[in-house]
Amino acid sequence: MIGPVPATKTRVLAVANQKGGVAKTTTVASLGAALAELGQRVLLVDLDPQACLTFSLGIDPEDLELSVHHVLTKGMDATEVILETDDGVDLLPATIELARAEADLLTRTGREYVLKGALEELDEYDWILLDCPPSLGVLTVAALTAADGVLIPLQCETLSHRGVGQLLDTVHDVRRFTNRDLKVWGVLPTLYDGRTNHARAVLDNISETYELEVLEPPIPKSIRFAEAPAAGRSILSTTRTHRGAAAYREVAKALSDRDVETADVAKS
Repeated sequence: MIGPVPATKTRVLAVANQKGGVAKTTTVASLGAALAELGQRVLLVDLDPQACLTFSLGIDPEDLELSVHHVLTKGMDATEVILETDDGVDLLPATIELARAEADLLTRTGREYVLKGALEELDEYDWILLDCPPSLGVLTVAALTAADGVLIPLQCETLSHRGVGQLLDTVHDVRRFTNRDLKVWGVLPTLYDGRTNHARAVLDNISETYELEVLEPPIPKSIRFAEAPAAGRSILSTTRTHRGAAAYREVAKALSDRDVETADVAKS
């Protein structure tokens, strides 16, 4: 008789970069949809008070009474807030109320662990992807504390990588104090214009300066990514055969095949 299949550990991946406009939200939504296509059970967590991920998946934040804010600051069970989406993934949504969470959590003992505690019981998921706000504040630190790994979307322009070192300093501090097992899974090039040598030079500089793996393929720059949120779906649903959708599928497959225990590609 064949015994029960052992449960696999939920993999928690934070998508972080304190610079805005580098396609963090697009990456979370697209990777989530791509992992769902691979048969994975996926939860997306919107940690940005702007609630762009929530809106991008067809949910109006202004219509919500409950959000991740209530989970983090009121102790509400995450299962009471999670919503289903048309992209085959579940969502822990955000609203503008989340802007108050930073202040609410600042005076709380153990604030770095509040998200980790909320996610620990959600073992029915294969993946939990965290869409971090464009800052290195309390919410981002809480996300890094809860995560197994961090993925850094990086726009392929010179000025966009100036904050990477600061983010890696935060990762180093998180490793020292709240999550010694946090691993850096690499840089994901976004908004990539393959017609220029400049974009590749930027990536080479990142790899050499910070000793980070650059995930392939780079995500191409395309208006299709901007159009998808209007439909409340990811590009994998709105333009399934687009090269951007294909790129995210390749990255998702690579992440799915990655050995979590040996995934650290940043030299500490």
